[in-house]
Amino acid sequence: MTGGFTRDDLSDDEVARRAALYGPFTEAVRGLVDATIRTTVRDDEIDRARVEVEAITARLRQQQLPGAYGVSYGPDGRGRPWGNSVVGLRNPIAPPLVTERHESGDGRVWCDFHLGAAYEGPPGLVHGGVLALVLDQMLGESAGAGGRPGMTGTLTLRYRQATPLGPLRTEAWIDRTEGIKTWAKGHVAGPDGVTVEAEGVFILPRWARDRASVDQG
Repeated sequence: MTGGFTRDDLSDDEVARRAALYGPFTEAVRGLVDATIRTTVRDDEIDRARVEVEAITARLRQQQLPGAYGVSYGPDGRGRPWGNSVVGLRNPIAPPLVTERHESGDGRVWCDFHLGAAYEGPPGLVHGGVLALVLDQMLGESAGAGGRPGMTGTLTLRYRQATPLGPLRTEAWIDRTEGIKTWAKGHVAGPDGVTVEAEGVFILPRWARDRASVDQG
C-alpha cells in the first residue's frame, strides 16, 4: 500500500480484530505525545525515556509500508481512512474524531471530541490551523454523507472567538449542490458557544461522477 485507494476484501471480523489491535496502540502513542509535552521529570529520566522510545521506533521500523497509509476498502466500498490526520484510527496525530450522521442521507454530521496540549496555539487555546483541519474534514464528511464525496475546492473560516483546549463539538451539513459542486457549512463550538464557522465547496471527483445523478452542465 502506497497511499492510494486499496481494496483488500477483509472480513468484518478481521477488520474488527485489527481495529482492536491498532486502536489501543495508537491511543498509547497519543498518551506519550501528551506526556512528552507536559512532563517535568528529571533530566536523567528524559534521557532514559528517549533511549527506550528510540528502541521501540527501531522495532516498528523493521517492517512497514513503503509510503503513506492511504484508504483501504472492502466489497461494500466503505473506506477505512486509518491514516487520516483527523479521523485516522492508526494516526496518533488525529484526536481522533468519530463522526455520527443522520441516516436520512441529508449530509448532516456531528462529533463530540477533545483537544489537549498537543493542539495548543495561544496559551490554553486551540491553534487556528488545527480548527481549519477539523472543519475541512467535517465539511468533507458532510458531502460524503450526502452521497456527494468531494475534494476541497475552497474553504473559508470565520473565527468568532477563541477556542479553549478541552471538550468541543463540531457539526456540518450540506447547504446546496450544483452539478459536480457541493457547498457545505459547519462550525466548532466550545463551552461558551460557537467559536469558528466554516463554509466550503467540494468537487465531486471523476471516479464518483458516474455514480452520482448530477447535472454536470
